[in-house]
Order: sequence, then structure tokens, then C-alpha cells
Amino acid sequence: MNKLFTFLVLIGLPLSIIGSIFHWSAVIMFIVYCLTIIALAGFIGRATESLAIVLGPRAGGLLNATFGNAVELIISIFSLKAGFIGIVLASLTGSVLGNLLLVGGLSFFVGGLKYKRQSFNIYEARHNAGLLMFAVIVAFVIPEVFTHTMSEQDTMVLSVGISIVLILLYLAALLFKFVTHRGVYQADNTQGEAAHAEEPEWGKMKAIVILAIATVAVAYVSEHLVSTFDVVGATFGWSELFIGVIIVAIVGNAAEHASAVIMAYKNKMDVAVEIAVGSTLQVAMFVLPILVLLSLLFPTSMPLVFTWPELISMVTAVLLMITLSNDGDSNWFDGLVLISAYIIMGIGFYFI
Repeated sequence: MNKLFTFLVLIGLPLSIIGSIFHWSAVIMFIVYCLTIIALAGFIGRATESLAIVLGPRAGGLLNATFGNAVELIISIFSLKAGFIGIVLASLTGSVLGNLLLVGGLSFFVGGLKYKRQSFNIYEARHNAGLLMFAVIVAFVIPEVFTHTMSEQDTMVLSVGISIVLILLYLAALLFKFVTHRGVYQADNTQGEAAHAEEPEWGKMKAIVILAIATVAVAYVSEHLVSTFDVVGATFGWSELFIGVIIVAIVGNAAEHASAVIMAYKNKMDVAVEIAVGSTLQVAMFVLPILVLLSLLFPTSMPLVFTWPELISMVTAVLLMITLSNDGDSNWFDGLVLISAYIIMGIGFYFI
């Protein structure tokens, strides 16, 4: 897999540059851009995995989620600039669904095929459950209920207020987890010990340099990827909702997808769950609010208002993940349930 990612980067980056200069077919370039971003995300995942071994499962999972979401944040910023508000909101919906159902499901499924039963920190699971309920059900559903009686300006003011609250609560959650209550809710430390015993693929400085270069390359390719959305949507009959929920979300979260499944296969479920659930929380409580605030700088502002299919899908994904993970235990059948839910929702979004 690493050799494949290296090959795709060595081929994809030059083709991305040449194709954008000579204006090759938008459909062909869409495929090239997507494959290149996925390959670059693989390097981001490998670099963050190396740093995770040094920093431990909790910090490593957060780091992996952060740099994984950096890809999606970059794509979303360029989409905002181009006026694709629907695609940005849909991609963030897809990120929530993808992380909880696809990444979480594949992690439980692949890990469960090798180990009959896998455990992770039950206290972390319960803490994350409360935050997921707040971020998706309270902060996303409530605005949709109130905005029916509001003007566009009032809706935007409400969206900005909610975004600020979400960012502050997310920062408070990090303070709680890494400072005030660090080590208080400790379950089984064997995974952490195993991580420290494992040798990282790259040294700290090399990993940081690769992270920086890969992120810059992703920014360049993402800007050109956004320019192909109109043509690709018209060619394949894809709606903005489907492009955002499925295509952009999968491409933008490729690093997390690979890393979480690899961690689960190695029986490092604390890291796998932190990537899947922690990434969802970061998208809902930090990335999305940041995009709402940044949209004020562009001609078209983005209110924190989703469609009902998006809201119902996200609420369902949250409740399903909480139900299956709240006991701190997983198996392959739990993973299959999550993957099945993702497939059903994907079919539904395709036909909207």
C-alpha cells in the first residue's frame, strides 16, 4: 500500500500540474485529483502514525484526526470561495457519516475478523457519546427548528453564535481530556505500552517535514479539484448533495480511513476509536464552526442549516455509534451493522 501511494504521488502531482495548465478534460482531472489527494493523505496518515507512537494513543489519535481533517478543511475553504455552499455542508455531513459509520464500521469489522473481541476505554466512549449528542442533535437540529421563523440575517447571526459556542466547548473538551483530567479515567494501558514499544516508521523531524509538504500539496490539488465539480456533476448526473456527502467526504478523510483500520487490525482500538469518533467531534465542533466564521469573508455566507435528510442521517449515525460503542467493546458484527447503515444512506443520497 505504501508503494502504491508513493507511485500515485509521483505520477499524480505532475499530471495535476500539467493538466491544470493545459486544461485537460474536467472528468479525467477529477479522477487524477482525487487519486492524488488520497495518496497524499496516505503520507499524512503515515507521518501522524509515526508521531502517535511517540505521543501515545490519545494524542496520536487527535493528531491523526486533525491532519486528516486538514485535507477536508482545505477543500471546503476553496469550495466556499467558489460559492459551493451546498457541497461544503454536504461534505461535512458526509464526514460525520463517513467517520462514524464507514471508518468506525471498517475498524470494528477488520479488527473483529482477527480478534473475536476488542476493547477500548469505556470512559472515553461515554465522554464522547455526550459530546456527539450535543454537537449533532443540539447544535445542528435546534437551529433548523428555529430558522423557519427567522430572516436570513437572523439565521446567520444564530449560526455565528452557535459556532462560537461549539469552538469554545471543543477547546474546553481538549483542556478536560489533556490537562485537568489527564489519566483520571484510565482503563487498560496495554495499548499505550504497546505503542511505546513499537518503533515509528519515521523520526519526529522527518514526519513533521512530510506532514508540511503533503499538506501544501493537498492545498494545491484541492483548489483545482473544486473547479471540476460543475462539469463532473453534470456529466454523471450527481447532485451537489451526493458529491459532498459521498465523494468529497471519502477523498477528504482518506488518511483517517486507512489509519483507523490499520490501528484496529493491530488491536490498538483506543487509537482507532479516537480517530473515528474524535475526528467526527472535531469536524462538528471545530471545522464546521470555523468554516461558518470564514464564510463571512466571502461573498456568500454559509449558515449552519442542513437539509432534513442530512440531519436525520447524522442523528441516526450518532445514535447507532453510541449504542454499539458505549460498552467499550466491539466485534466484527458491530462493524457490519455500521457499514450497512452507511451503504443504505449512500444509496438514499444518490437518488436525491
